[in-house]
Amino acid sequence: MTSNNDPSPAPFGTFAPNAAQSAIISLAHRSRLKRGAFRPMLSRLVNLMRAGPVDVQYQGASFRFHHQASATERGALFNPAYNLEELDFLRRHTPQGGVFVDVGANVGTYALVLARHVGANGKVIAIEPHPVTFARLAFNTAASAVPQVRLVAAAAGPEDGEVLIETDDDNLGHSHVVTGRASGQAIKVPSLRLTRILEEAGAAKVDSLKIDVEGFEDRVLTGFFKEAPPPLWPGVVVIEHLSWGEWQNDCIADMVGRGYGIVGKTRSNTLLKRA
Repeated sequence: MTSNNDPSPAPFGTFAPNAAQSAIISLAHRSRLKRGAFRPMLSRLVNLMRAGPVDVQYQGASFRFHHQASATERGALFNPAYNLEELDFLRRHTPQGGVFVDVGANVGTYALVLARHVGANGKVIAIEPHPVTFARLAFNTAASAVPQVRLVAAAAGPEDGEVLIETDDDNLGHSHVVTGRASGQAIKVPSLRLTRILEEAGAAKVDSLKIDVEGFEDRVLTGFFKEAPPPLWPGVVVIEHLSWGEWQNDCIADMVGRGYGIVGKTRSNTLLKRA
């Protein structure tokens, strides 16, 4: 488990919040300051108390949050209910010993929480292409002691090969597959069909799937549903819809046409359940 900044990460707990940082985080948890608009300010304040990451528990899993340049890590650090509606939906529909697939796993705020839920006899497949984010995901997975998590350092895509990914700003969570002209910051990563990823992971079924790949969701899912046998289709899906305007095909409508029903929506995600 390495990152490009630290070839041998210090053990989890090394960066536990100091007293001042703990007070700020606790205040956010108990107040309206947990909301998104306040989080960058809180992140700067925590960083003033001690620069660098912080090691904390989130939803029962262990995380080293590099909150300064990641909206996802800020959200989970300052809001104990971050993505809680989506997580509760996935937990309700994923049995112990079940299979959860996280496409665009980021640092593991879904994958590691669901790993604790499915238990040692379950399986979580966490797919994350960005090398820096993947290193953080791998560290958090080891810190959380969840060997049932299979990590895949690749982008899920419509075909096997390679794609370019880039980050538009300092938020690593906004890294996305380049579909037009690439910037000088773009990097090349492996790309694998979701059916291949599941096959190589030994998944004969999928109880639940979450996908957040910044506007590339349709390219991943449309090809998957055309290729995968129905027994491999997930029972429920959480799909981020914020970048739907970048889709070439309406993959939510495609899933509805295949027998899924929309059973809920949050600010960021659509929740679907297979009939």
